[in-house]
Amino acid sequence: MSNGSADPAAARKTDAAEKTVLLQSLKIDRSDPAPTDGGRPLKWFVLLAVVVGLVFVGWFAPLSPFRSTQPGAISVGTSVAQAAEGVDSRTSVLDATGYVVARRQATVSSKTTGKVLEVLIEEGDRVEKGQILAVLDDSIPRAQMELSDSRLQAARAGLEELKVLIRQAQLDLKRTEGLTRRKLASQADLDRDGLDVEALIARLARADKDVLVAERGLEVQRQLLEDMEIRAPFAGIVVAKAAQPGEMISPVSAGGGFTRTGICTIVDMDSLEVEVDVNEAYINRVNAGQPVEVILNAYPDDRFPARVIAIIPTADRSKATVRVRVGFLERDPRVLPDMGVRVAFLEEAGRSESQIRSHGVLIPGAAVSRDERGEFVYLVVDEHVVRREVSTRDRQGPRIQVIAGLAVGDRVVADLSSDQLAELADGDPISIVN
Repeated sequence: MSNGSADPAAARKTDAAEKTVLLQSLKIDRSDPAPTDGGRPLKWFVLLAVVVGLVFVGWFAPLSPFRSTQPGAISVGTSVAQAAEGVDSRTSVLDATGYVVARRQATVSSKTTGKVLEVLIEEGDRVEKGQILAVLDDSIPRAQMELSDSRLQAARAGLEELKVLIRQAQLDLKRTEGLTRRKLASQADLDRDGLDVEALIARLARADKDVLVAERGLEVQRQLLEDMEIRAPFAGIVVAKAAQPGEMISPVSAGGGFTRTGICTIVDMDSLEVEVDVNEAYINRVNAGQPVEVILNAYPDDRFPARVIAIIPTADRSKATVRVRVGFLERDPRVLPDMGVRVAFLEEAGRSESQIRSHGVLIPGAAVSRDERGEFVYLVVDEHVVRREVSTRDRQGPRIQVIAGLAVGDRVVADLSSDQLAELADGDPISIVN
């Protein structure tokens, strides 16, 4: 134990001795005759009560629950032991290996060949559906859209001109009809004016179609201009960036190797699952919906609950295996695409109540330390720490299951640095920061 941890005990002994001497000095000597002054006994009594009260406060104040710090105390964070939920005790009927894969993954490219002006993402960025990823050179599509817009305006102007001509032709037709009734115009003049009106009406119908064609052409050019902004097809994480500003990009591979075929690769992390190749001789042990435990090679102490999604109804002739899809029950940020995993297919539930049991408590894994005597934690009791030997079982994410040594509601030191662990000893005072 360090000197800092021994000084408080010695100080308490010294304080106790001084207080004992002070109490001895305040005793009343019964052998002295009583004073004749009637007011002096009351004054002595009041003075004695004040002194005893001060001594009482000084003696018991260190034990007050409202004290939050003590001299030489180490500041620590704590955590309360919680009851462990039902821990699955089912045994594995089949073990296999596989890899984490993403069911939703895309290399995003452009619809047309173009020059990259700006790339707005980097590896590791999270993007939302419809977010702009990159911008291509839009000078030519923009000019084509403006040309299409001009053609549309010209078609609409021609349409209005025809409407005016039709009204003029209809007036001429009416005048010719009046002249014909009065025998001042021939039937040929009447027929010619009537045909002129019909011809203009036909030209008007064609002009309407020309306006429609121009409108659709403008929409096409507008879409081509919008395609110069490459957007995310779905929400996910950018795992690869394939193009830089100034490079050419195309939806198809071009000769020479100077044209990129994609801007970036996006993975939907919520679609991560595990693919396992199971030997066809043991596929009868696997069923859809079967509970599974997944262990990442990167985190061998943690078990991730999962379930069989589907058994692909075909076998690989060269490997004599059947592919099985396994889905995680909970999303964990530590699970990444292409990670290697070990999979334990568990026996089916529902045969016995004893297959599911609740036992022990859960505390942060960092609260458990180990030395030559075994695993232990520091239990918090009256702002002091007490070493407590424990037995652990399984890890559940960042927490660990303690099956012996702790009870629900016990407060333990949650996390200690190596320096604090070297200084702290059984019985030392602490200052709780949380």
